[in-house]
Amino acid sequence: QELLAAYLREAGYQTEPAGDGVSALALFQSKSFDLVLLDVMLPKIDGFGVCELIRRQSQVPILMLTALDGEEQQLRGFGLDIDDYVTKPFSLAVLLAKTGALIRRSRGGTGTETLTCGAITLEPGRRACTVDGRAVELPPREYELLLCLMRHQGQVLSRSQLLDKVWGIDFEGGDRAVDGRIKALRAALGSAGRQIKTVFKAGYKLEEGAS
Repeated sequence: QELLAAYLREAGYQTEPAGDGVSALALFQSKSFDLVLLDVMLPKIDGFGVCELIRRQSQVPILMLTALDGEEQQLRGFGLDIDDYVTKPFSLAVLLAKTGALIRRSRGGTGTETLTCGAITLEPGRRACTVDGRAVELPPREYELLLCLMRHQGQVLSRSQLLDKVWGIDFEGGDRAVDGRIKALRAALGSAGRQIKTVFKAGYKLEEGAS
């Protein structure tokens, strides 16, 4: 872990190591990340368990490290929607190349994509949000929810659609789980939160106006 963190920092990336699955999930909840480098053989909660829980709230790129090169293990990982595998032993150069490729892919290739709707601006490549030029820190779930609304601005999305897109189709909670997150998102956005409209018996949509 220390070797990989040092190598990635030397290549210009910021790293946040976690020594076990529980710590990894706590860290993921507290900050935004461009990529998760996940070892299968984690203590407390293994990599597959961590991946499954992350996928319930985010589509952040996941690169999995494993000493298990059997087809069954790889299929299990891809079934959990990981983005790529690196099998031990591996070349650090290959790991770095895959890391860069996944981040570029998640940024739409260039990392320069900017989404704007009214006072709200998102830069998905940096997971950055600003309202009238002021930086706003959003928890991962609220960020993914806003990103989904931004990508479909003006379109009404039902609660079940938002659950599928943001929480994942295997989420076991009810549709009303969306409402609490929308409330928190509106509060975080301040006056721009009024851009998120409730459409009676239909769902939510994002509009430019805040009236």
